[in-house]
Amino acid sequence: MAACVPESGSRTAEVPSSNEIHIGYEAPGPESYDSADTAVLVDKDSDQKTLTFLNLNRGREYTLSYDGTTKFADKYGESVSLKQIAVGDIVDVTFMKETKHLTKMMLSDQAWKNEGVARYEMNLIRGEVAIGEDIYKLTDNTRYLSEGQMIEAMDINTSDVLSFQGIDNQVLSVKVEKGHGYLRLVNDESFVGGWIEIGQSTIQRITEDMLLVLPEGAYQVNISHRGGGGMRDVIINRNEETALDIGDMEVPEAQTGMVLFSLSPSNATLYIDGTETDASVPVTLEYGIHQLIVKAEGYKSITQYIRVGQASAGVNVVLESATGSEEEEEDKDDVTDVSTGYYKVHIDSPEDAEVYVNGNYVGIAPCSFKKVSGVHVVSLRMEGYKTRSYTIQVDNEEKDITFSFAELVEIDGDVTDGDSSEDEDEEDSEEDSDKDEDEE
Repeated sequence: MAACVPESGSRTAEVPSSNEIHIGYEAPGPESYDSADTAVLVDKDSDQKTLTFLNLNRGREYTLSYDGTTKFADKYGESVSLKQIAVGDIVDVTFMKETKHLTKMMLSDQAWKNEGVARYEMNLIRGEVAIGEDIYKLTDNTRYLSEGQMIEAMDINTSDVLSFQGIDNQVLSVKVEKGHGYLRLVNDESFVGGWIEIGQSTIQRITEDMLLVLPEGAYQVNISHRGGGGMRDVIINRNEETALDIGDMEVPEAQTGMVLFSLSPSNATLYIDGTETDASVPVTLEYGIHQLIVKAEGYKSITQYIRVGQASAGVNVVLESATGSEEEEEDKDDVTDVSTGYYKVHIDSPEDAEVYVNGNYVGIAPCSFKKVSGVHVVSLRMEGYKTRSYTIQVDNEEKDITFSFAELVEIDGDVTDGDSSEDEDEEDSEEDSDKDEDEE
């Protein structure tokens, strides 16, 4: 008998074989969905096999389940594993709304990504970030992450290396690629007033009980005072405190050298280590590092460092005219100034924590320090607790301001002593946020 061929446009009913069992349910595949969204992936729970997303229109989070039928893809549609899509990525998702089942998730082709950014300027007051010459908006939807955990914008230090993701001119996620840790000097009494050089970029006067915030990594530290001191190698780990004992370094009798300064213009004012100095005569300085500030009306000020290490030397400083440039920026006052008659920044909590501003000790909370507009790093430390730092932006309004920070988290073990750090840093904080269903 001839086979029956269906007419064009018609379908013949398929008769199930005797081996097929129909149960009235068909597993959803990647093309089966009734809802779609472009969102930020904010959480991955492999135990529960769920993913949580942030809807960009309403700023609400919702959770979907996934299984072996769910398809994961890059922005070109090529299949990838779930491990290749990270928290903080911007994704396009399709899902079944009623069952909250994710059918497909792929990296959004609308999104841009800028990785390994070390030079940026975040302004939380204006809600923007400058990356190179481009300005992007920071919104209520922007999420900040470190080691897969949500953090606050203030947790980011200016020394952190970041990656940014966004759509158009909005930043939707900021990840800390390379974070920061802390360096504390031990037995440093003989070196207070001297200088500490860390790597190629950090040089700072040593103050009593200082605590420095540094990018994670390996460094060579140079301690100098009155011609004495020495070198040490240290390793800074993320969110850990490293103690460097310099008690075995020697400070010899002070040696001095004569330095002759030549300033242009000749009427410029010279400050050495914060003290106004007559540049018309040779200046006697102790061996070591000294800070120079040179100012003159109508010229751009210069701040630089010199190292005195011989009996006599000459230093030439030429100022650049400020004509046609922005108004000359005044040198920032020392926020650790303990005099009175100025507006203050109050740190109310956590109580009994040691408070450091830009590495310098200012007191035990609650305490206050001189209000100076700009970006400052506030570090909080207490024995037996995890050290934390926050980047704050201080306005120039003529009034006091107050900051209250979260309580420090108790840790096990002691801080690392010497030139390495072995304590494991464990992120214990978890944010419990309501998982709202996306309504589209």
